[in-house]
Amino acid sequence: MMDEDGKQVAVAVLGLGRMGRAVAERLLDGGFDVTVWNRSPGRTDGLVDQGASVAGSVAEAVGSVQVVVTFVADDGALRDIGMRDDGVLAHLGDRWWVDMSTVSAELSGLLAGRCDRFGSMPVLGRPDALRAGEATLLLGARQDLQERIGSIVAALSPKVLRFPEPPLAAAAKLATNSVLLSGITALAEAFAIGRAGGLDTAQLRALFQGSPVVAAALANRFDAVLEGEGDAWWTVELGHKDARLALELADAGGVALPLVSTVRERFDQARSAGLADEDIAAVTRLYGAAGVFDMTDR
Repeated sequence: MMDEDGKQVAVAVLGLGRMGRAVAERLLDGGFDVTVWNRSPGRTDGLVDQGASVAGSVAEAVGSVQVVVTFVADDGALRDIGMRDDGVLAHLGDRWWVDMSTVSAELSGLLAGRCDRFGSMPVLGRPDALRAGEATLLLGARQDLQERIGSIVAALSPKVLRFPEPPLAAAAKLATNSVLLSGITALAEAFAIGRAGGLDTAQLRALFQGSPVVAAALANRFDAVLEGEGDAWWTVELGHKDARLALELADAGGVALPLVSTVRERFDQARSAGLADEDIAAVTRLYGAAGVFDMTDR
């Protein structure tokens, strides 16, 4: 991908979890010059074969590109690679920084206040949807930054909701995630009700799969919730974090969220049950563990 001066656009992707890796692969497919870096080793496998360069440090990654993309797990990780003495801010200079993580609106606002070249662009969608260019991007940034990274945004997805400030995009992501987390929990409880009444897995599938009472956004995890296991790209730990951030944001605005509070408590119980690294669908196992139903019929 060439910029307005006819030069290949160089992008650094910092953070190579499932989602960050999908971003890097999508940009490589789009013809960008991609440099990758991850805090823990072993995440760059395969990306080099696809054409990526591997940086040995944040400074090296940032210094070789025009745009920096970060995609990490939480506020702590973003503060670490972004705000430490040798982090992104220390080396950004006249480059542009887009964070795609699900983090607090407070942190997004703090970074925007410290760096007028910072934007927030969290994602709605699975890694495979992002890799296929089918995810929805929530882009919060000043207009000049939105224009500057236009080719990157277009390469990632044609589905973009735009906001004038980074904290608005962060808030939009947390609002959306609260619906999904609540829906997952409600679906798990619906299955528990059915099993408590004697329905088996096949009967529950026939009852709910394709039913209008199950939101389309839950379809990706229907079988995972029904059977208690799934592909862990959005883990119980991250789900708990997102519910907590939603509660903190609402509390700052003087709003109580009894439903999300209950969802966070349920995910906290799942963490305590040793399911932190499992997919969020694993919350359904709490009902089996409590003796509500026996999942051996699956």
